[in-house]
Amino acid sequence: RQAKFESHLRIIHAIVKILARRSRPKSKSGKACTYFFGQWDALQVQLKHGEAELDNNLIENAIRPSAVGKKNFLFIGSPEAGKRTAIIYSILVSCERHGIDPLAYMTDVLKKIPAMTNQDDFSPLLPSNWKKPL
Repeated sequence: RQAKFESHLRIIHAIVKILARRSRPKSKSGKACTYFFGQWDALQVQLKHGEAELDNNLIENAIRPSAVGKKNFLFIGSPEAGKRTAIIYSILVSCERHGIDPLAYMTDVLKKIPAMTNQDDFSPLLPSNWKKPL
């Protein structure tokens, strides 16, 4: 992979260099070339660490539902309702991220909260620390 990537990278660099000379700096092509040259050092690091992904599609796809939810719940009646909805939505997304069934999680946690002796430490109930009841 390293040999192929390096040769392709050199070819792309040569093409962008030619395009940069033919483009005005403030044109879309000129800005794209400037951006490419600004990312050149990071691309060089990629040559040494091929396990890193070149794009961020996985991250973008993972946060898309959360971003859509934020927009949908932005104006949900009142600031207090919006805040509560954001908290619940964050919990649900966190459950999903940790592979937890949100209904099972919420049912268990809502049963445990009233019986807790230390109301200041909810960390065992966070989705990242939660243990499914037997």
